[in-house]
Amino acid sequence: MYSHDTFGLGHIRRCLAIALSLRKCPANVLILTGSVLAGRFKIPRRIDFVRIPGMIKVTNEQYLPLSMKLDATEVLEIRKGIILATAMAFKPDFFIVDKAPLGLKREVAETLHWLRSDFPSCRSILGLRDIMDSADVTIQEWEEKGIYDAMEQYYDEIWVYGRQDFYDPIHEYRIPPQVASKIHFTGYIPRKVPTPEDIRSTRGELGIPNDEKLILVTIGGGGDGHPVLKTFLKAFHPSEGGIPERTRVVLVTGPFISSRDYQDVFETARSLGFTTLKFHRFMESLIGAAQLVVSMGGYNTVCEIVSQAKPFLILPRTVPREEQLIRAQMLCSQGFCDYLHPNEITPRNLRARVLAMLRNGSAYRKKMASFPFTGLDVIRQRILECQRECVE
Repeated sequence: MYSHDTFGLGHIRRCLAIALSLRKCPANVLILTGSVLAGRFKIPRRIDFVRIPGMIKVTNEQYLPLSMKLDATEVLEIRKGIILATAMAFKPDFFIVDKAPLGLKREVAETLHWLRSDFPSCRSILGLRDIMDSADVTIQEWEEKGIYDAMEQYYDEIWVYGRQDFYDPIHEYRIPPQVASKIHFTGYIPRKVPTPEDIRSTRGELGIPNDEKLILVTIGGGGDGHPVLKTFLKAFHPSEGGIPERTRVVLVTGPFISSRDYQDVFETARSLGFTTLKFHRFMESLIGAAQLVVSMGGYNTVCEIVSQAKPFLILPRTVPREEQLIRAQMLCSQGFCDYLHPNEITPRNLRARVLAMLRNGSAYRKKMASFPFTGLDVIRQRILECQRECVE
């Protein structure tokens, strides 16, 4: 599996969820990743990582080395070489690319070409989340970067981690018929549900009694979520009425928040009696311990929350992509959650929505019982079916 991982935690968490499921096939899974956090997750047998030098996203088109003091072009060449050498050494039966059909700055194109020409027994698969960006922006980007051609030329299958009747990328992104014929809608990717013992342990570590409510605020990787945290802290400042009785707040800033922003959030949160964490290794248990989750609405965070049927409020961003806003609108229209449009995210509005959801969370939990979490089952079925076809 290849995941470029230039921003946030979503890609590596999705790859790990899929890898854990594929062990049951059984399979050995090697994940090529640029994530600096790969080593922080508990990795079971038959799964391992090859870490490529990290790059950080500055804009939609500009990436810089995360830590190496080299030109971006030099680091990209190193990454390309490692990706190709790993594929040639591992000789996979399946090569699964996460989200970016040609990788970061086309870095996986050479490997895809080698697989096609020199190792054709390997099936190349592209895995896409259901919503990439607004339709106009995605179509323009895919046309300019040759993505439609790459999907047709290099990939045997395309897995969309969603439901076509929820959001239809074939229609929205004008995917041509020859590419659409390769698409399999898997449904959403469920996440691990912690045991009651895990949840009690997490509450104990944080000093939260079982009879107190917990509000969890998480902004993913943390690179762009500081305004969300600041608004939440203002919404529940004592001057605005404070936090309800017997209610705790945990803020997870993400590891990519700047030191200055983290210190700002930490000091304000401490003055209010809130707990601030940069990273939590067992995010599932932290979500399980909460009565309400406030998040920015990335694909993976949503799947983690809904897997445990936790009421959640989305505060989406629209820059650099509108993906989170579109997802929030789609999920809210079907009754799975609530959201605030970026133009409406004020301390007063946020406070009112949070308090309302604390009172009426049961309605959302009932609706989430029907969420289509078929992704891992369908992926395993596709892998096994492809294996049978190869044998025949």
